[in-house]
Amino acid sequence: MPIDLERFCNFKDAEFRSLEVISPLHVKLSLAVQDKSRDFDWITLELDFTGVTDARLIEEKKLKYIDMSEGVSLFHVDQKFAFGIGACYNIQAIKNATLYIIFNDLKYKERQF
Repeated sequence: MPIDLERFCNFKDAEFRSLEVISPLHVKLSLAVQDKSRDFDWITLELDFTGVTDARLIEEKKLKYIDMSEGVSLFHVDQKFAFGIGACYNIQAIKNATLYIIFNDLKYKERQF
C-alpha cells in the first residue's frame, strides 16, 4: 500500500482542505487527519494522485459537507489503486462513493495542521 491507513485511523473524521485538478491525469487532495504515530495529533496530509484513469470529484466548495465518519478505503486491483470515501469493500463499491479516484501512483506529504 502506498499509505498506511491504520496510522491515519483510515481518515475517520478527517476534514477536507482542498482539491486541485492539475490535469486530467493528476489530482491533488489535502486533508486534516489524526496521526496515530504522533499521539493522535492533527496534521495536514497532501495526497498526490497521478495516472488517474477514472474519478468522481466534487467542487472544492462542497468538500466540507462530505461525511468522513467512515473514513476512506484504498485498494490495489489489477495494477491500479482505488481511493474512495467511506467503508467500501471492493472496486465496485468505491465507484458508488461520493468521491473516488482510480490511479496508478500516489505520493503524500505530511504538513503542519
